[in-house]
Formats: sequence, C-alpha cells, structure tokens
Amino acid sequence: MKLLLTSGGVTNRSIHNALVDMLDKPIADSTALCIPTAMYGHPWVGPGVKVWEFITGKPGNPMVDLGWKSVGVLELTALPSIDKDRWVPLVQETDVLLVSGGDALYLCHWMRQSGLADLLPSLNAVYVGMSAGSMVMAPEIGEYFVGWTPPSGRDETLSMVDFSLFAHLDHEMLPGNTMAAAEKWAGGIKGPAYAIDDQTAIKVIDGEAEVISEGNWKQL
Repeated sequence: MKLLLTSGGVTNRSIHNALVDMLDKPIADSTALCIPTAMYGHPWVGPGVKVWEFITGKPGNPMVDLGWKSVGVLELTALPSIDKDRWVPLVQETDVLLVSGGDALYLCHWMRQSGLADLLPSLNAVYVGMSAGSMVMAPEIGEYFVGWTPPSGRDETLSMVDFSLFAHLDHEMLPGNTMAAAEKWAGGIKGPAYAIDDQTAIKVIDGEAEVISEGNWKQL
C-alpha cells in the first residue's frame, strides 16, 4: 500500500496534492475509513470529546474534513470481537485509511490484535497517518515517545518502513520537541530517522521515501 506519513495531517497544499496524486482520483470520488484508536491510549486526547472531533472532522480536522465521498469509522478495539467477514471487505474496498494521532504503542498493539497489521501490506488503499498514526509504521518509536506500555514492554512498532519519526518538531504546544531533542532521540534509534514538523509529510511508495514539506524537517 501507499503511505503518507504526516505529523499534523493534510495541513498544506503540497501535502494535499501528494495525497491526490497517490489516490489517482479526486478526493470527492474517494471513500475513507478513519481510525481513532490511538487516541484512547493517550492521556491528553481520549476517550472523550477529541475522539468525537476527529471522527466528525471538527473543528477543521485536516484528515476527515477534506471532502471525501464518504467517511466511515474503523475502531480496532472492537474488531477482535466480530467476524472478519464483517470488516475485512470494508477495509479492502476503501480508498484511504485516515489514522489519528495519540499513543503509537497503543495503536500498534491494537493493529496487531485486530488483524489489521497483517492485512495492511495487501491493501490498495492509501494509508494517511497523523503523528502516532505515522510513527507506528516505523521499526521503533524511541524512549522519548513511550507512554502506554505494551505487554512486551518494548518500543517496537510495525516496521512497515525502515525509518523512525520524531513528530511535531518545534510545535508551539510541545516546547520540548526541539531539534536538539530530536537529535538526542535519534541517538537511541537503531536505523535512519526523520524529524518533521506539522507542515511536513513523508510519502512512501514501493519502499521509496520522499519528503513533502512547506515547513521544517531534517534527516537524522
């Protein structure tokens, strides 16, 4: 599948154009499923009103509120309790998966428990991640981003790309997310890594990564 890994969502024209190119058709003709699961695992986010805001595209959500033909909800924590034939065809037929931020390790756990992680490589859909929704595709997230602790006790994630991500670089609400902090974080990461701000995304097609940015980023 094609990956568009963002820090803050589809926040500018360059990222928007990259998404349309990956879809190979207008957003207005494309179906989407949003996945809010990561939000439940993060103490600053959910459960509660922010999950509702993500799902409904309010206020001005730069993922769901893009003018999709239709938007559905795929809640990963529910999937292990229902038959696969009730949700797998839905995922296989959708054009894009919109995966929220939150806690990357919580999201990783439920991607594996639900069976979605095994299904992802076979999909034709475009995967659009925001923050944790992007970081979960890496081999690891690094100790800096560990919040919810998985049963394994480790920071390993899905390894669907060969690099790790430091999201929300220089964000005004996250004063600790400086370039110096990103460089220190990268020192504990085994492979390549990128620090990206909310105006930056990384497009990955057939394993080839391309930075799309109207902001600040650095390969570490």
